[in-house]
Amino acid sequence: ACQRQPLHDTVVELMREFGQFYYGRNDVQVQGFDKAKLTHRLTEEAPHTILQHKVVHVNNSDGVKYLLDDDSWLLIRPSGTEQVLRIYAEARTRQEVQPLLEVGARLAHLH
Repeated sequence: ACQRQPLHDTVVELMREFGQFYYGRNDVQVQGFDKAKLTHRLTEEAPHTILQHKVVHVNNSDGVKYLLDDDSWLLIRPSGTEQVLRIYAEARTRQEVQPLLEVGARLAHLH
């Protein structure tokens, strides 16, 4: 239903109900990698845990997204137009975002 209230109030309500989340993204230039093979490997060799959180679901509809038991997530996605690997993460604290991005780079064998 439509509520007539300022957007700020709606955002405050959503954060109160679901909590705050923080987001980060790294774009990594890579040359000569096979996007399909990378996606297949990241799916087939999915970790059971990431940073001591259980991986509860793996979605490979647009890259490979690991959903974790604390509602955080990590997405590794090759660009469709450039030789770039995009790594995205969302977590409940700012401090957890960068380590998730670093795990993404390691999983893709970039570090």
